[in-house]
Amino acid sequence: MKVLITGASGLIGSALSSHLASSGHNVLHAVRGDNATASPNSVRWNPATGSIDSDKLVGVDAVVHLAGAGIGDKRWTTDYKREILESRTKGTSLIASAIAQLPTKPSIFLSGSAIGIYGATGDEQLDETSPHGTGFLADVCEQWEAAAAPAVQAGIRTVYLRTGIVLSTRGGALKKQLPIFKAGLGGKFKNGKHWQSWISIDDEISAITHLLTSQVSGPVNLTAPNPVTNAQFTKELGKALRRPAFQTIPSFGPKLLLGGELAEALLFTGQRVIPNALSKDGFSFAHPTLDVALRALLARS
Repeated sequence: MKVLITGASGLIGSALSSHLASSGHNVLHAVRGDNATASPNSVRWNPATGSIDSDKLVGVDAVVHLAGAGIGDKRWTTDYKREILESRTKGTSLIASAIAQLPTKPSIFLSGSAIGIYGATGDEQLDETSPHGTGFLADVCEQWEAAAAPAVQAGIRTVYLRTGIVLSTRGGALKKQLPIFKAGLGGKFKNGKHWQSWISIDDEISAITHLLTSQVSGPVNLTAPNPVTNAQFTKELGKALRRPAFQTIPSFGPKLLLGGELAEALLFTGQRVIPNALSKDGFSFAHPTLDVALRALLARS
């Protein structure tokens, strides 16, 4: 299979690229900059200017679109919030329009999204049929998915990868937490009652690979079947590391460091998300529970 990946240098993209290449697939990377044409496996594109080397898309069987500015990389200033949104909508619109215009179109377009589309919903259990929420992240995700419309209209099977918290010791939230918890300073945020819908990097990559050849279309929650509260997550991580994790972290510190809106969205609210679409399609999770996932991840860190 000839697969184009955008965002291939990120946590998910790099792992997916390695996995597909080692499985015998021909992997192309969408790359910004003048050096992109130096490699036969690179496709030059620039979402900001709307340019893409469409000639190198000919013969592509599948596209996995993961590119976008990091949600938690910077404080949410007005300018950075615009960058978060436009890096997703412009990139998605560009790649979707480009593949829609090909004489022989890819059979599948897996387009990034996130469970933030459901908003802050307390204890409510959510699946792919749940309504969209409100707030900045929900609005971003809604517009992000809508930008894939050209691919849908062209008859390309399109899946929205609504990804939760991806657990990996190589990046993301878990990598940032490990030094704190190893020092015995880990703890829950406020009362720890908000939900964390997580997925191991292994299952994230396996699920994406599964979706490349399944018949599923539309939104798919990429989360493990057993979400946990923040208090439960804290307890399990401390247990896995054999360290105390009894701290209670008040909101004022993270809000001072990250800004109130970002801290509230990423640390103090969450969603209780269930992967119904994957389960109905016969996908089997290697790490269905948090304790199993943490043991597997930490064993090879």
